[in-house]
Amino acid sequence: MEQGRCEHCLYNPGILEKLKNELPTEETVSSLSEVFKVFGDSTRIRILWALFDQEVCVYDIAERLGMTQSAISHQLRVLKQARLVRAKRVGKNTFYALDDEHVKRIIEQVMIHISE
Repeated sequence: MEQGRCEHCLYNPGILEKLKNELPTEETVSSLSEVFKVFGDSTRIRILWALFDQEVCVYDIAERLGMTQSAISHQLRVLKQARLVRAKRVGKNTFYALDDEHVKRIIEQVMIHISE
């Protein structure tokens, strides 16, 4: 894979040109803004960090972050609505994970940016 390019861009070479040359629609800007608002909460960032490389249940996230399961569940709902996390039910438990590699890349890229 070409350095710095995601697979989606490599398989859709026109996407980078479109991003450079076309202004986004109001709907796109609004959607983008909503996602950034979700990233704007430190608790949600900590939850995303806890899910970075593994599926985790609400109980374990709550324990790790020192918060109540209710508070974690509320934040997970917000993250799920923003399509940043996904849920998988196993028996009585629900396990959460980052929705896809794009979420991981966003976090990684911001970490690189703030580290420079």
